[in-house]
Amino acid sequence: MGLPAHSGAFGADDYLTWESTQLDRHEYLNGEVFAMAGAEDRHVTVTMNIAFALRQHLSGSPCRTYMSDMRLHVAGANSYFYPDVLVTCSAQDAASPLAKTEPKLIVEVLSASTAAYDRGLKFGYYRSLESLQEYALIDLDSRSTDCYRKGADGLWVLHPFAKGESVSLASVALTLGAEQLFADVLVL
Repeated sequence: MGLPAHSGAFGADDYLTWESTQLDRHEYLNGEVFAMAGAEDRHVTVTMNIAFALRQHLSGSPCRTYMSDMRLHVAGANSYFYPDVLVTCSAQDAASPLAKTEPKLIVEVLSASTAAYDRGLKFGYYRSLESLQEYALIDLDSRSTDCYRKGADGLWVLHPFAKGESVSLASVALTLGAEQLFADVLVL
């Protein structure tokens, strides 16, 4: 995470009003606003691959898949984020056009500049969401995925998937082959 994009503290309502007039997206973290950087080809491609697979898999269910431009409100952290992909099955979220609050799955595609933040502090904020059952982190360079699942005891358990392995998203009962997840991804 970089330096704040806006100096001075914002209230959450002020942020939402201000953000609606901006050309670029900004995350809000307890009074501070951070600009979202553009993503590289591999990042966008993997994000689309997983979002499309989830959308197709969940078609006809009460669950909805969102990618990149949908805000996630984490009230416990007084924050708004833009996850790469999120799935919610909440009727409350279905009625909320601007932000979701009850995801069951969040997926972040890692980049060099955000990997440590996504694995650490952001995951800490996400864990405060009672509805969240699974958090997946996709590493483009190693082509591996770390899935964290909340157990019945409330503890989060790591389920790693190495390069070439299918990724199982238990929260939505979907298994994605590596070929599908990384389809059309440029090799650098």
